[in-house]
Amino acid sequence: QVQLVESGGGMVPPGGSLRLSCVASGFSLDSYAIGWFRQAPGKEREEISCINSSDGKTYYSDSVSGRFTISRDNAKNTVYLIMENLHPEDTGIYYCATPEHYHCSGWASDFKSWGQGTQVTVSS
Repeated sequence: QVQLVESGGGMVPPGGSLRLSCVASGFSLDSYAIGWFRQAPGKEREEISCINSSDGKTYYSDSVSGRFTISRDNAKNTVYLIMENLHPEDTGIYYCATPEHYHCSGWASDFKSWGQGTQVTVSS
């Protein structure tokens, strides 16, 4: 059974940093890509980053490129999202998900399994 559990959210001031973790079980990170999404209040869920399982290629949305870094530790079956220089508009619930395929997708509907989410609040 595929399961994803996020952690690491919290409240930070503008300019602060956080590291989110996504622990996977029921499959190996060698097999499936992992994406990070966020949903701000009153807005649609947005894919912000993804990492392929096959070649480790990474993808970022324009809104986070240069500030966020996705990485994976296959030994721990964990994917990380390091977020730096956080802005108030980064506030939202952050989810990890997998398309149960080796390659990332730009479509949220392709992602079959989701974590429960972790809250990130950027505020002074």
